[in-house]
Amino acid sequence: MAIATYNEEENIAPCLVSVSSWVDEIILVDGGSQDKTVGIAKRFGAHVISSPNPPIFHLNKQKAVEACSGKWILQLDADEIVSGELQREIYSITVATERATRDGYFIPRKNFFCGHWLRKGGQFPDYVIRLFKRGKGAFPCKSVHEQIQIAGSVGYLHEPLTHNTYRSVSEYWRKADAYTSLAAHELLQKNIFVTMMTILEYNVMLPIVTFVNLFVRHKGFIDGWYGLLFALFSALHYPIAFQKYLHIRHKGSKKIFHEAEH
Repeated sequence: MAIATYNEEENIAPCLVSVSSWVDEIILVDGGSQDKTVGIAKRFGAHVISSPNPPIFHLNKQKAVEACSGKWILQLDADEIVSGELQREIYSITVATERATRDGYFIPRKNFFCGHWLRKGGQFPDYVIRLFKRGKGAFPCKSVHEQIQIAGSVGYLHEPLTHNTYRSVSEYWRKADAYTSLAAHELLQKNIFVTMMTILEYNVMLPIVTFVNLFVRHKGFIDGWYGLLFALFSALHYPIAFQKYLHIRHKGSKKIFHEAEH
């Protein structure tokens, strides 16, 4: 199992509890955690590799993937938990080799926001590639929203991961600070021109489209108050990222990305 961490002491134990009894190895690349993450991981037998904490944190995920030695790799985030049902499905694929007809597998996720499972709003089944043969999967390491790329065929599992992505509003905005900083960095790389059109696009058009898409088109309203909050918060990513981009252009500094890591 491959995982990358940075200050995940509140998440890492449930994650490792869900896999430590049945995976052959736990490879954890830690980006200099200042809390108890590493100590907790070692209690579960994880092999911990220390690394810098890059703005594109998929770089550390890729390091963990490359350090794995098993035939199959299960890549998880610290806030993800494998259920008993999913464990059995993974076991049936990876051990009963005649069933492993694919090189990688998408796994659905149940995304939880402030303790509530978001069934709508485009948040379920939220398929992500998490299981793949060694040497067949890799992160491009170019964007915060990228998927693992599989060199071969891809299938789908049925049982979902539990994804405790945002346990509180405070945690949502802490993570959003990092995501929007990375998005601003991508705008900088693209050298987006600041015109009246781009100002309207990122501050009006994209937020409205995002909210309508999540809350109306994908029926986020069925999730009630939490569906509304999630749609509103998601819509605000665009103007926040754009404002950070303007700040970088005017200041000529990338300091904002280092601040967002903490």
